[in-house]
Amino acid sequence: MAQAAGTATRTVILTVDDDPGVSRAVARDLRRRYGEAYRIVRAESGESALEALRELKLRGDPVAVIMADYRMPRMNGIEFLEQALDVHPGARRVLLTAYADTGAAIDAINVIDLDHYLLKPWDPPEEKLYPVLDDLLETWRQSDHRPVAVTKVVGHRWSARSSGVREFLARNQVPYRWYSVDTPEGQRLLAAAGQDGQRLPLVVTPDGTPLLEPQDPELAARVGLATTPTAEFYDLVVIGGGPAGLGAAVYGASEGLRTLLVERSATGGQAGQSSRIENYLGFPDGVSGAQLTERARRQAAKFGAEILTARQVAGLEVSGAARIVRFSDGSAIAAHSVILATGVSYRQLAAPGLAELTGCGVFYGSALTEAPACSGHDVYIVGGANSAGQAAMYLSRVAKSVTLLVRGESLSASMSHYLVQQITEAPNIAVRTRTVVEAAHGTGRLEQLTLRDVVSGHTELVGAQWLFVFIGAAPLTDWLEGTVLRDEHGFIPTGPDMTSDGQPPPGWELARPPYHLETNVPGVFVAGDARAESAKRVASAVGEGAMAVMLVHRYLEQS
Repeated sequence: MAQAAGTATRTVILTVDDDPGVSRAVARDLRRRYGEAYRIVRAESGESALEALRELKLRGDPVAVIMADYRMPRMNGIEFLEQALDVHPGARRVLLTAYADTGAAIDAINVIDLDHYLLKPWDPPEEKLYPVLDDLLETWRQSDHRPVAVTKVVGHRWSARSSGVREFLARNQVPYRWYSVDTPEGQRLLAAAGQDGQRLPLVVTPDGTPLLEPQDPELAARVGLATTPTAEFYDLVVIGGGPAGLGAAVYGASEGLRTLLVERSATGGQAGQSSRIENYLGFPDGVSGAQLTERARRQAAKFGAEILTARQVAGLEVSGAARIVRFSDGSAIAAHSVILATGVSYRQLAAPGLAELTGCGVFYGSALTEAPACSGHDVYIVGGANSAGQAAMYLSRVAKSVTLLVRGESLSASMSHYLVQQITEAPNIAVRTRTVVEAAHGTGRLEQLTLRDVVSGHTELVGAQWLFVFIGAAPLTDWLEGTVLRDEHGFIPTGPDMTSDGQPPPGWELARPPYHLETNVPGVFVAGDARAESAKRVASAVGEGAMAVMLVHRYLEQS
């Protein structure tokens, strides 16, 4: 369990080591030198340290340095620091290691942006510990890491909108603190806002403004996310903030195009909800979707790309050389070129009871904010592709059991081999093939599921509080009807794929044929999962985003 020195809000130095004696010694040396100016927090496991870091994040307490021992059971120091990076990306990271492990420490410099590694023992600290910490603290102080005011959310545990608000804030990296409506603090916040709790959630912004049942656009604007473009015309508008859209924004802005990225919910798309992506090039130990997304978002912003959040695009029009993007609120922007990176959404299960219980035990996608509440419970996951497998592995850390429900004969048909192996070896994960959800039951929350064997027709009623659904891929392209050519499933064909004979599509007026990622509308390109015949992998989506920008340059040069 994490232990802290003092209770006053001060900048934190956190240390974690599974050896109690070493843990106390590190904390003692840190307090001796830094105890007056910093709050020293120590933990004896990666799990308890992460819990402490999350609590500090919710309170808005800054963390300057995180020190972790390399050899810890269940979660070694590198694995811990990688997860800690998601929670406090600005903290300086130090690995404590024995001489025999220096190779792993050197590798970690690239894997997790490690700032320094220290060999044990560090005696005398005046020579081997304090100079290193002094430099790291000075580097941290030169950056802007002032405490972030925290948004407060009061809601009901089994409220779909309360769950949606929490997920929206978490995926957009907005610090917030959750208060159940039946807690004393929740009641105090309701009373202060003049509410009786009949309408939830209540969101209190950092400046003290109460918002009752806010929708995403209002919530985004009030918590500091950009929702309004700064110009009326751009070189490039990227629609969709998943891996393909973020890749396009990074390459577009870095190559001098005035770039605007428009995202309807939160950057990252489905990949941003992944608990761990282990087959992405350059991350041999895996990377969480949230961490990869946040790095890409910061990278795009660094190069000057504008990023709008919670803006719904409703239409695309051609006006001479301009491409007009219309928003659902009636406003519009124009650009020389557009990249469609809208991605896909999980298809909805049509079984009775599921619609009524969505957000109240039934979730589409990872809904990682719900994971801690699954502790000790039986969890069911529908789906047989990588996203379902990654969620199963993540939830198996806290759940009593995880059951994968797969319509097909096996996992190997749609899931990467490495994930199939991990699931097979996990003691608390079961796989039920040829099984579907026939119905969901519960009053106000999920309580039971009816499962059906698709071969025998046999049904079974099981107790269940949690169901996560990862089935199919529905492209988010209906708003393009009448402008951009789509196939019978809603996916967007490009280049020679638009016609069976390889000729330009009907109405194409240019002398050249469409470029590889270009749609039937010149200057409008598509990248990622929304493209017909795409690979549906993070790496390929990022690559297509970069390639689309190259083709945008070619288009602009010839226009």
